Amino acid sequence: MPLLPDVLAAAGLWGSLLLVAHTYVLFPLLLSRLARGRHPNAHVYAPASPELPAVDILLAVYNEEQVMEEKIRSTFATTYPPEKLTFYIGSDNSSDRTNALITALAAEHPQLRFRPFGQRTGKPGVMEALSREATAPVLVLTDANVFFTPDTLYQLVKHFRNPAIGQVGGHILNPEHRREGISGQEKAYLERENQIKYQEGVVWGSMIGAFGGCFAVRRACYHPAPRAFIVDDFFISMAVLQNGYQAINELAAVCHEDVSDKLPEEFRRKARISAGNFQNLVAFRRLLWPPWRGVSFAYWSHKVLRWLTPLLLVLMLLSNALLVARGGGWFYQLMLLGQLGLPLLVGLDALLHRRNVHLRALRFLSHFYGMNAALLLGLWRFLRGVKTTVWEPTQRFQGRREK
Repeated sequence: MPLLPDVLAAAGLWGSLLLVAHTYVLFPLLLSRLARGRHPNAHVYAPASPELPAVDILLAVYNEEQVMEEKIRSTFATTYPPEKLTFYIGSDNSSDRTNALITALAAEHPQLRFRPFGQRTGKPGVMEALSREATAPVLVLTDANVFFTPDTLYQLVKHFRNPAIGQVGGHILNPEHRREGISGQEKAYLERENQIKYQEGVVWGSMIGAFGGCFAVRRACYHPAPRAFIVDDFFISMAVLQNGYQAINELAAVCHEDVSDKLPEEFRRKARISAGNFQNLVAFRRLLWPPWRGVSFAYWSHKVLRWLTPLLLVLMLLSNALLVARGGGWFYQLMLLGQLGLPLLVGLDALLHRRNVHLRALRFLSHFYGMNAALLLGLWRFLRGVKTTVWEPTQRFQGRREK
């Protein structure tokens, strides 16, 4: 009869493996099956409907001179009725030419409202101040490096004819990448996330977190994130679901964003986001139960287990090592060899990178372990206490603008 330590170690190994497989493989497959034959919300405004609501666009920026002009011009190059649009921009004490660019463009666009802040306050503080000034029934939140296509705003806002819908996420595309960086892996990840969010919307009306770069929210269920929160867009998304409204993703609401190309830069960004994720996990813990409810099942499967994957990988490794130490057979020895060997391939990828050799499979492996290390660091920072919500803009792949 197996001893208790062996039973616990086996449970830790196989349980952790099952949970990681569920969040990365089984849940997307199940979701795809459930979404088959389902249709998105059809209770929408027509493109030329006089009932289209007024929209206020909110944007917090810090040192975004490289993208600011393109951002503003793409926002106003829209099919949405211009008399129903107001664009609110708050600059968090930018020290480059961002403020000057916005001021100059405000002279061309009377719908542009600019508020410069005299000291760093963090994105949640800027967004809260802008939301107090906004008056429209629909708010669109966006990022400086996300560029709308002409009908992005209409495709987002059309769904608010349905009173059950509180949030609509945009479909962010990343059309270019370089072999030598990780932008290809980021692009693949974001494309998969877009599809998962869409399917969550059509199955349960519970998209778990819109992409912060582009989403619309009904003012009636808009709750700004507390100033101490890092990931304000996820807070806003989960507050919509907690209030009983539906959240969906609209694949026709296309916009474009440059993706990160440097692993250290993306590591820094994801570590910061990770700390904010755990803030939101505590804030919206009531949505985790009962786990068989649609929104709860999606929350656990899509987000929470992903955030816990670094801990599950560590538990898997320790459990496997204990089983081998207690005389486990060749299968457990082979599993342990694989768990120890795969991270070493990350070092091989780094070595090949220096020699200008880029293998896609190795780069995906580096991306996976790098992002899980960032999650672990973010958890550590959360446990120590978040010190500040001020941010630096991520260095993105600017190849599209270099042409």
